[in-house]
Amino acid sequence: MTSANAEPYQTARTPWGLVVLLGLLTAMGPLAIDMYLPSLPSIGQDLRASAGQAQTTVSAFLAGMALGQFFYGPASDRFGRRPPILLGVAIFIAASAACAIATTPEALIAGRFVQALGACSGAVVARAIVRDRFNHTETARMLSLLMLIMGLAPILAPLLGGVLLGLGGWRLNFWFMTAFGVLLGLATLVRLQESRSEETARHARSENPFQAYVALLRQRRLVGYGLAGALNGATLFTYIASSPELLIGTYGIPASLFGVVFGLNAVGIIGANQVNRWVLRRMTPDQVLSRASLISTGFAFLLALAAVTGLGERWSVLPLLFLTLASYGFMQGNTMAGALNVDPRRAGSISALLGGASFGVGALASAAAGLLHDGTPKPMAVVMLASLAGSAVVLRWLALPRPGT
Repeated sequence: MTSANAEPYQTARTPWGLVVLLGLLTAMGPLAIDMYLPSLPSIGQDLRASAGQAQTTVSAFLAGMALGQFFYGPASDRFGRRPPILLGVAIFIAASAACAIATTPEALIAGRFVQALGACSGAVVARAIVRDRFNHTETARMLSLLMLIMGLAPILAPLLGGVLLGLGGWRLNFWFMTAFGVLLGLATLVRLQESRSEETARHARSENPFQAYVALLRQRRLVGYGLAGALNGATLFTYIASSPELLIGTYGIPASLFGVVFGLNAVGIIGANQVNRWVLRRMTPDQVLSRASLISTGFAFLLALAAVTGLGERWSVLPLLFLTLASYGFMQGNTMAGALNVDPRRAGSISALLGGASFGVGALASAAAGLLHDGTPKPMAVVMLASLAGSAVVLRWLALPRPGT
């Protein structure tokens, strides 16, 4: 089944029903990551798990998010957008319930991995649906709007998780995720229309997923957009991994206020996404990328300078960190829109490839910051500067149209 709106079009009105539904589908992963973080100590005590095993439940989820995307992307090109999402939501529901009744650390780790295999379907296919329905600039604006909903997860999910922990223990978090998945699945079944075009379907049937990925990796501009977005996103992964030690250990911010500071940076990213939507009424996505990549590198340089010299300590580092992270809001939607526009027939595969690259590069960057850890903000700041400088370079070298072309 293919909708009449399968071909890209530009619209002056925002389809809020579609935005909310796709935003919630995209938020499955962040919700499942952030909601249960306050429960980690309780999980360790209840299941008699070591600190390493408790942390592995997070790592297993991230691994599932990275690997699962490579299945859903090509599947959505071949079978349509609705079936993979419904399959993913069903897996998410079953795995969430399995996590809720887990009695050993190993069972919870396995459940989290499978839960992520379901959760990642939402983000991958939602981006493809946006590209099905909108042109290049409108795709960038719509992806920024989806970030508004998805970006609320780091702010609200830990707070909700803490409340649920107090009401019924850590298992109640997973029962909530189960109920969320059921409601989301019903909404998807009733409200989400098929958007994949017949051209995309025919093309997907003519090649296997491996051939699709090889063909995409041969496209210079797509690789450029993908690497630029992944390197910029690495700053967010590095911050998430470094923030507890930096804020609580180095700067002595009380643990009770950690969520407030963490949430303020999330607000900055969300705000930048919405400013990006406004800017795109006057500029093209590539024009925004050209400027934002240089500005973000400038902020990262100042952050690294403050971190290395110690000048101003937290009063210089934290505001510059806020500004550096805000660049995520200008880069992610525009790099994804640029990549999806390179080869719309493979929108699902592109979405999966870029999602996997983002997790992979982000994991490497956060690991590098961890290896260089010295109790100061220097490792985090240096990794961020290298990532953003690399993002700006590959964007100009591979992706952005050159003068006269």
